[in-house]
Amino acid sequence: MAAIEPIVQFLLDLGAGVFLPVVVFVLATVFGASVGRSLRSALLVGIGFVGIGLILDLLFVNLSPAIEALVTRFGFHLSIVDVGWPAAAAIAFGSDIAALVIPAGIALNVVLIVTGVTRTMNIDIWNFWHFAFAGALVQVITGSLWLGLASAMLYSAIVLFFADWTAPAVQKLMGMPGISFPHGFSAPLVVPAMAVNWVIDRIPGLRDVEADPETIRVRFGVLGEPALQGFVIGGAIALVAYVGDGGVSEWISEVLRVAVSMAAVMVLMPRMVALLMEGLIPLSEVAREFLRRRSGDRELYIGLDSAVAIGHPTTLATSLLMVPITLVLAVILPGNRVLPFADLTTIPFLVAMMVPVVRGNVVRATITATVVMIPTLYVMNGMAGFFSEVARETSFTFPDGTTLITSLVDGGNWLAGLFVVASGRYWLGHALLVIALVVAWWQFRRHPRRWIRLAGYRSGTENGESKERE
Repeated sequence: MAAIEPIVQFLLDLGAGVFLPVVVFVLATVFGASVGRSLRSALLVGIGFVGIGLILDLLFVNLSPAIEALVTRFGFHLSIVDVGWPAAAAIAFGSDIAALVIPAGIALNVVLIVTGVTRTMNIDIWNFWHFAFAGALVQVITGSLWLGLASAMLYSAIVLFFADWTAPAVQKLMGMPGISFPHGFSAPLVVPAMAVNWVIDRIPGLRDVEADPETIRVRFGVLGEPALQGFVIGGAIALVAYVGDGGVSEWISEVLRVAVSMAAVMVLMPRMVALLMEGLIPLSEVAREFLRRRSGDRELYIGLDSAVAIGHPTTLATSLLMVPITLVLAVILPGNRVLPFADLTTIPFLVAMMVPVVRGNVVRATITATVVMIPTLYVMNGMAGFFSEVARETSFTFPDGTTLITSLVDGGNWLAGLFVVASGRYWLGHALLVIALVVAWWQFRRHPRRWIRLAGYRSGTENGESKERE
């Protein structure tokens, strides 16, 4: 392990904005693209990813102080502290298991692709920390590094299944051919989202509400534009957060700053995603041709960070609405001891994979995210002890006066929680998880149309358009 750690640390230190273009360049060249085309593709991917990062920073920098002001204004105080996903990632990569997860995860992905089990080639290496986090939890419970690593690999395989399952709906709604999202936090949330959407489909009136971005724009004109939605929702949050703070001019200035910044996020994020996609399309094309020459018409998906999916207007609008909703839920839910705070700005990652399930419907997305947030908060409560123990093992510095910490990202992840439960009786619990995954993958291969419809995909004829390939 000592020999692996420096290599892994070097890759992590590069950051996703540098490491991802390197991976794209190597893969595109291996699959047969010219060096010039591979280089252009890699640079566009890097520029797009850097742009997405800058816009996410714009979101975090403007929204975090407003959230802090809301918490202070209403006197919210609960005993378990949300330290945010950066802390969770640091804890995961600081664990004993971290150095092994990346090479083992890449090897597993290659084996599953070669054997035809998965279509997703996960190049989002940096986000392997989600697998490391689940493995570290299991290691704390079982006391075994190798059992923790086995759990991390099973977690990775489950997420690859979710990526394959949801890829057609993601590609259709978001206009991203050849893409899937094997993200350790976002992908598992499609399961509860599908359950809520199934219920909505059976409620007369509610099921007939059309509220996708295009319908809203047609119905409300300029009022339905994403820029105005971001301005209004962001301004409303700032209005409540900062009212009465300082002078009137200072208050108005702060509200307008947040409102315009959220409008900018709504407009700029899709453009950065489009730039990144421009770089990925050549890789997708040469990979598809490479596989076609060797294994017929088999398709290969490029697995990316779900940050790419945040650019959809429904995701951004729903995420902004979920900030005050989540705070209210945290206060009123009986038995809850967690105050989501540091990770409230990461709600777009919670919403991103739900949006294809509800086919871009803002009303459905908001209802679904609200319902899913309830068990997510309770998972955060239940996981806080294990989360804190892993943090202590990695010498994480706790906030003053705090004994229990958690995060919304992965600390509230039902799949990570399921691995914790399964580790109580490791072999039985993990055998059941393996059986469930094998059966799900087998059924998905037998009845793909039924499964992808459940994930939100609709063919062209179902939408009144020309017939499309399913």
